[in-house]
Amino acid sequence: MSDPAPARILLVEDELDLLELLRFNLEREGYDVVAAQTGAAALAAARAEALDLVLLDRMLPGMEGLEICRTLRKRTETARVPIIMLTAKGEEADVVKGLEAGADDYVTKPFSPRVLLARIRAVLRRGEAGENDPAKLSAGGVSLDRERHAVTADGEPVDLTATEFKLLALLLSRPGRVFTRQQIIERIHEGFAAVTDRSVDVQVVALRRKLLSRGDRLETVRGVGYRFAEDRD
Repeated sequence: MSDPAPARILLVEDELDLLELLRFNLEREGYDVVAAQTGAAALAAARAEALDLVLLDRMLPGMEGLEICRTLRKRTETARVPIIMLTAKGEEADVVKGLEAGADDYVTKPFSPRVLLARIRAVLRRGEAGENDPAKLSAGGVSLDRERHAVTADGEPVDLTATEFKLLALLLSRPGRVFTRQQIIERIHEGFAAVTDRSVDVQVVALRRKLLSRGDRLETVRGVGYRFAEDRD
């Protein structure tokens, strides 16, 4: 039996020295690396290559990383590709912006290559585990299709970021079950330290707003966490 193909990573970083350092460490770990130094080059590479993960610098010339992240999430071929954002901005508001744009993880500079490699392995494992989850979930007038990366509320399409999609999938997987904020951080963000309870609250508020009349199905259990209300008789 032949060995599985190495994961292909798109590395987007405008600082050449850092790009080469990261490329060296990634290739040493056995990853197949495609490099880009601009937003335009990154989007072109993402269209041409079958990717397993994107490492995306937030501050890029011409097109900011957040814009690239949103664009990748809107494209069918990259909507479910994990994105780890690299940035010198580590304030909570910046982390929330990155997650809302669709990033799966957020690593602040300076960082240890060993820590980054651990984050990459964790995000790739998370994606593999998700392959065994039910493809379709539905409750309370809200439907989610993992394969199409699509959500509808009362039959109307809902445009969600990748993080909002994962949050809704988690809550829809067990209607009526309360998930604590810490459980949400561990399930969706692999316990990523920069993601706080406040970050989770912001994501829930945004998700409620996008679900419109069905937003009230996302219930707050005071002092505990959140749940998707069970279907009512």
